Amino acid sequence: MSTNKSYTRYDEEFKRTLVNLYQSGGKTQTALCKEYGVSQTALTRWIKQYSTVKTDDGEILTAKQVKELQKRNAQLEEELMILKKAIAIFTPHSNND
Repeated sequence: MSTNKSYTRYDEEFKRTLVNLYQSGGKTQTALCKEYGVSQTALTRWIKQYSTVKTDDGEILTAKQVKELQKRNAQLEEELMILKKAIAIFTPHSNND
């Protein structure tokens, strides 16, 4: 016996609309799920994905952009550590140290 579950695909605009409705305080997650027929898990994931953060300079970033920046920052820190080790290896040491 095979079970074929059909999954509904929602476009990005629909997801953002539900997140905005939730963030504006107009409706609870439960109410939105019932009204629009989406799962609680999907809505929670969309809220995490499309929530925004305002930076000190007024720029607005999505959670996805913040995650990408964190990943890039970790990559740059790793490259810096490698460069520091390379400098230590290739810099001659004096006997006075």
